[in-house]
Amino acid sequence: MELMDQRKKTILVAIIKNYLETGEPVGSRTISKYTDLNLSSATIRNEMADLEEMGYIMQPHTSAGRIPSDKGYRFYVDTLLGEKEREVSEMKDFLIERVDKVETMLQQMVKLLAVNTNYATMVTAPKYNKNKVKFIQLSKLDDKKLLIVVVVEGNIIKNTIVDIDEELDDDAILKLNILCNTTLNGLSVGEINLSVISKLKEQAGNYSNIVANVLDAVADAIATEDLEIYTSGTTNIFKYPELSDQQRASELINALEEKDELNSLITDFVEKEDNKGIQVYIGSEMPVKNMQDCSVVTTTYELGEGVQGTIGIIGPKRMDYEKVVDSLKTLVSQLDEIFKK
Repeated sequence: MELMDQRKKTILVAIIKNYLETGEPVGSRTISKYTDLNLSSATIRNEMADLEEMGYIMQPHTSAGRIPSDKGYRFYVDTLLGEKEREVSEMKDFLIERVDKVETMLQQMVKLLAVNTNYATMVTAPKYNKNKVKFIQLSKLDDKKLLIVVVVEGNIIKNTIVDIDEELDDDAILKLNILCNTTLNGLSVGEINLSVISKLKEQAGNYSNIVANVLDAVADAIATEDLEIYTSGTTNIFKYPELSDQQRASELINALEEKDELNSLITDFVEKEDNKGIQVYIGSEMPVKNMQDCSVVTTTYELGEGVQGTIGIIGPKRMDYEKVVDSLKTLVSQLDEIFKK
């Protein structure tokens, strides 16, 4: 393959891309508008003549524009594939070789995602979500106090004393012990979702308030540190007129900076039974009021068994959903490949 300077490569790629979009032969005037080379039509015609002589383009009719030859297509495909391989390699280098901690990697990752999508992005630090309930024991201390003992994997024991309004007899305590253990034993915090909680409270009947105390004790026993959320690309929202007026932009920026609001969004996502895939929140579906002019696409990443976090992309409701979903799937796949080798 003959060596080409950068100018010829740029013109050839522009011809191919334009032809792929229109199906029409491409002339020099089109290329002069299509690229940022700032070259005259005469100069472009000379370059096109050289490319034709080299066999990369051809002229189907006299006085017509050029179209790619098989050789030109081959150059384009090989160049494109090479660029994609370099992008993947650079991503891996960016994520692994240049970072010392997972937290630093995640901050760099979310910045890169914001640049690639032109939207605002967020990612949560990974948390271990697989601690499972092994045993729950309810015991009456006196008529108005109840001891809740929760044992989780690793034989971590959490004791909680709660006040109760009604007196419980031994039969009621036995039934509550059976109900709580039958429902919750073997579940992780991520698996104790709204469906499980609702069913448990319904079965508890008049003792649903006691079940609520048990659930609080379980959550406390398997709780980890506060959720850390990294964001990037917040100023990208100003690129979209429907989000850039002063009030909306201020509300959205506040929501992105106030991690408590993002936390409620992430909690809503985590509690969904199908949270392993892509979730899309559009406008009024958003649990965060200040983000209801937007859409958010989220998914889960894993850095190993049970170590999980959430990635999200925030943009206008007219966001490029296909691109966003592809970006998230690619990123999760790369993380999976990196951390599971």
